[in-house]
Amino acid sequence: MQRARMAPADRAHVRKWLGRFRGQELEVALEATTGWRFVVEELRRVGAVVHLAEPAETAGLRGPKKRAKNDRADARHLRERLMLGRLPESWIAPDHVLDLRARVRLRHELGEQRSEWQQRIQAVVCHHGCPQRRQLMVGDGREWLAAQPLPETAREQVTVALAMIDALDRQMRPIEKQLRAYARRQAGCKALMADYGIGELTAVTILAELGDCTRFSASRQAVRYAGLDITVYQSDQRRAPGHISRQGPPALRWALYEAAQVARARETSPDREYYLQARERVGGNRACLSVGRKLLKGSYHTLRELGEEALAPA
Repeated sequence: MQRARMAPADRAHVRKWLGRFRGQELEVALEATTGWRFVVEELRRVGAVVHLAEPAETAGLRGPKKRAKNDRADARHLRERLMLGRLPESWIAPDHVLDLRARVRLRHELGEQRSEWQQRIQAVVCHHGCPQRRQLMVGDGREWLAAQPLPETAREQVTVALAMIDALDRQMRPIEKQLRAYARRQAGCKALMADYGIGELTAVTILAELGDCTRFSASRQAVRYAGLDITVYQSDQRRAPGHISRQGPPALRWALYEAAQVARARETSPDREYYLQARERVGGNRACLSVGRKLLKGSYHTLRELGEEALAPA
């Protein structure tokens, strides 16, 4: 057994340290935390078999009892789980899928920031007693904003927010163009777009985030991975009302919800009747989430049937 601490823990120092193991039989477990990608690449470079541990599940296996936590204890915990064959592993995606996923998440994060700046504008308008208007970035929304009797400080807030939205739009356009072009030529994305409601952006997001569907034995596992499963907390006769877990990739949930919004709204949609029935029971928002789960299950089966072609580079 060897122990070492690398400082700084960059690619060059990791590569130098791992050089001593080249040609040896090496099996390594590490957590899927920040920086795992280059460590996995360097481990594979020396011929190691790599196991990427899912952080939350790995931590949960320690149990509820309070114990000392440090790097050495973490390493021992990973080693013991690996030796027992009970390490909760994450899928290590191919490089082209990791790159696609990074681009998809970048686009999603920019969109989230854009929404936050729009919400700030709505808050300023509401704070100063102006009439409420939902659509401020389309049509004559900006002209309407300019005509509102806002004080100087509030006007400055709105001006800065609009400038930030414009800057985010400029960054998003080329990324969206690349993603749409990829979706139009990639086999998995084209198969996903055959489902009603799934477009170019949502298809490429579902493909990148869902990845290799053969690692899920059933569609319900894909739903759990996406964080759209309903939590259960029951003790004796008491059962708390469930809610979606939100444990999976946020970009995947966004794509499924956007696709569900399209699928529920149009009369020609095959999921329209399903949505209306669900809305009667649980309300519009939960019914839309239910449609999203239905679309996810369909996407799972579509990609699984394609096999290796589903993730083939475009």
